Amino acid sequence: MEILVVEDNPSNLRLVRDLLEYRGHTVLEATDGEQAVEMARLHRPDAILMDIKLPMLDGSEAVKLLRQHRETKDITVIALTASAMKGDEQRFLDQGFDGYIPKPINTRKFCDTVEEYARQPRKP
Repeated sequence: MEILVVEDNPSNLRLVRDLLEYRGHTVLEATDGEQAVEMARLHRPDAILMDIKLPMLDGSEAVKLLRQHRETKDITVIALTASAMKGDEQRFLDQGFDGYIPKPINTRKFCDTVEEYARQPRKP
């Protein structure tokens, strides 16, 4: 599976990349929302892991743009954020994300969770 990881923190990006690559996935990387939208249009990955707090264009705005374009509207996008508060999951789903993984990530379950979200058909 090809997965675009959008994360501006180098340590978090390295951890997520290493976990996914160890599991056999191809990882693309972006460090801001604008770059993420551009890379998604060019590569059409199977899934996108998107941090919410990003420079240039935050994750919520980036997912809105992805949902507006024919070539990216069906890509699974999973919110990956440290701001885990009650009600966040539903808020992210309402914004167009397909799933939600809070940070710090559970390294034992992380890849299983990403793969499960990516296998589910995207709901419009």
